[in-house]
Amino acid sequence: QGQLVESGGGLVQPGESLTLSCAASKISFSIYSMYWYRQVPGMQRELVATSTWYGSTIYADSVKGRFTISKDSAKNTVDLQMNNLKPEDTAVYYCHSGNDVWGQGTQVTVSS
Repeated sequence: QGQLVESGGGLVQPGESLTLSCAASKISFSIYSMYWYRQVPGMQRELVATSTWYGSTIYADSVKGRFTISKDSAKNTVDLQMNNLKPEDTAVYYCHSGNDVWGQGTQVTVSS
């Protein structure tokens, strides 16, 4: 079924940047779309960015223009570049694959 492992979370100040990385094993990017979600305690998980298997990208309105999702098929990783971070971006970020595999999540905290 495969495995996803996220890394790169941390504490940053508003306006700073952070890159999350998701390492995939036994998941083909040419078959499955890849997603980044985020979740705040007590809230539903929110879809942030999508990288489709056919090469398109889709973003939530709340992150459009600030976040970029990208895939590296050679390394089998999916990155989420996050710029101009805001306190409301604070959440646990999860990587998810089209065959319904979830990573363990990585915490992003944006605070001064």
